[in-house]
Amino acid sequence: MSKAKTDKTAPELDTPTDLSPDAVNKISTALNTLLADAFALYLKTKNFHWHVSGRHFHDYHEMLDEQSDAIFATTDQLAERVRKLGGTTIKSISQISKLQTIKDNNEEYVPPREMLRELMEDNKHIAAAMRKAHEVCDDNDDPATAGLLENFIDETERRTWFLFEASRQEGSNAA
Repeated sequence: MSKAKTDKTAPELDTPTDLSPDAVNKISTALNTLLADAFALYLKTKNFHWHVSGRHFHDYHEMLDEQSDAIFATTDQLAERVRKLGGTTIKSISQISKLQTIKDNNEEYVPPREMLRELMEDNKHIAAAMRKAHEVCDDNDDPATAGLLENFIDETERRTWFLFEASRQEGSNAA
């Protein structure tokens, strides 16, 4: 069953779904914000990967490369989920910059421990946003998107944990 579309969706992109247009809009909006944040976090993680220095260079460089790959892998799944529901997804860097809630870091130099802590906080922020998006999915009877988000929440929590452990002071949980 096809649904009525908003003015923003071309008729050629009318994907059949049993979800209401309102549900598609709410879920797509939540996922597009997550998608923008995924791109922002991917680029920040890559930036820190490229610019990390110091005695733990190799370990941090490798960890940030792995994490950036994992973050980037979520982008296609998020965007395709929006399309499966009949929504439209982000189309440009300018649209990402309008939707992202992750702050950019354009500093010339960031000490390695500060990089890890900043990324840890960003990952915590994204996990919380994913939980809110999960609620939107639950409220709109979309278990498939909720299930996808559950896996992404777990992956994000794993990144947070690794960043925390790599950045903490010897024998301390303090920042």
